[in-house]
Amino acid sequence: MKALSGNLAVDEGEILFDGKPIEMSNPQVASALGIETVYQDLALAPHLDPVQNMYLGREIRRPGLAGALGFMKTKDMAVASRAAFDEYLGREIRRPGLAGALGFMKTKDMAVASRAAFDELGATVRSLTSPVGEMSGGQRQAIAIARAVHWAGRLVFLDEPTAALGVRQTKNVLETIRRVRDKGIAVVLISHSMPHVMDVCDRIQVLRLGTRVANIDAKQTSMEELVGLMTGAVTKDDQK
Repeated sequence: MKALSGNLAVDEGEILFDGKPIEMSNPQVASALGIETVYQDLALAPHLDPVQNMYLGREIRRPGLAGALGFMKTKDMAVASRAAFDEYLGREIRRPGLAGALGFMKTKDMAVASRAAFDELGATVRSLTSPVGEMSGGQRQAIAIARAVHWAGRLVFLDEPTAALGVRQTKNVLETIRRVRDKGIAVVLISHSMPHVMDVCDRIQVLRLGTRVANIDAKQTSMEELVGLMTGAVTKDDQK
């Protein structure tokens, strides 16, 4: 998955996107293609608040001298962050002019945009100003997913998004996946939870010992068959 998101170079083979080979040399290439990733460890900056995480590296700079000095549109980022604030990580909204050049950001604009992004996904984040490291696992997960969805135009990778979450938090994450799908954004869910896979996926690819052993329509299989494919109890020849 890290190779597909530009974080690791591949040793051999090729990566195709829209049927065309691409060189995923760095995460910026993936972002330019509309691809975002939510890693199992979430990759959030724990000492930063949701809005700052969402716009990290993508800050909205203020115009003129303020922007040039580094002031940000914090309010705009907060609004956007409520809907997907962690998604602005590395893409903060900079202000135009000298202010933007110096680094001042439109914090109000970013806060507003973050809030809107979270609301769109139905994500519950109690505070836009508290460090994400002080938030619950469910809230951090919501922030990471919202950020990815906010910036993704085509595809989102989700690596074990329900790991270590409670029943209610897991339900919220699965519902978020459905909302993302309904927005027309493709979702690749990597999970060991067969019930969750069966619940939200359209097609299922099964890997065993690093090799794909099946590519199945989710409606044409069962959890028993999937487990069998994963463990080797069922082979391709055994599939109906």
